[in-house]
Amino acid sequence: MSKRVLILTGDAVEVLEVYYPYYRLLEEGFDAVIAAPAAKTLHTVCHDFVEGWETYSEKPAHLLQAHVAFADVDPARYDALVIPGGRAPEYIRNHPELPRIIGHFIESDKPIGAICHGPLAFLALRDRSYFQGKTMSAYSACRLDIESLGARYAEGTVHVDGKLVTGHAWPDLPGFMRELIKLLR
Repeated sequence: MSKRVLILTGDAVEVLEVYYPYYRLLEEGFDAVIAAPAAKTLHTVCHDFVEGWETYSEKPAHLLQAHVAFADVDPARYDALVIPGGRAPEYIRNHPELPRIIGHFIESDKPIGAICHGPLAFLALRDRSYFQGKTMSAYSACRLDIESLGARYAEGTVHVDGKLVTGHAWPDLPGFMRELIKLLR
């Protein structure tokens, strides 16, 4: 039976950070399942870097079908978790089911990958002791959030700390997925 990977997201997920892991996992023969607050068609966004801007730009991108609602997720059925960035993590972190889902992966010592703004979802957890002493990467604007979790902010683009794989932004997806797939194998 193939390993199952849960992709935790919602509307305004960064298009590359959700589609790239989804298709890469399928290509490797894993069963990738997209979970969102509701099983519906999600609206993704394209973040890009524009010369002269101090932050990224955002435009509407492709539609994406969520397979399962957070309330219906049984995290015990999955071998790993991926949390893409974009703006989705900033609002899904408020969903009441998020601590239950993310907490399972932490407590069960399963691989977790979070890229760009993805680590913002970890702020849903009341018990943040898992992050004490960890080092994580994320988009540079998330540095204070990483540190508020009790983790150190990694200056590099992709960082592996035990079974936690984190990445800075979508240009780092090849290395991010390479490290996550190593953990899955």
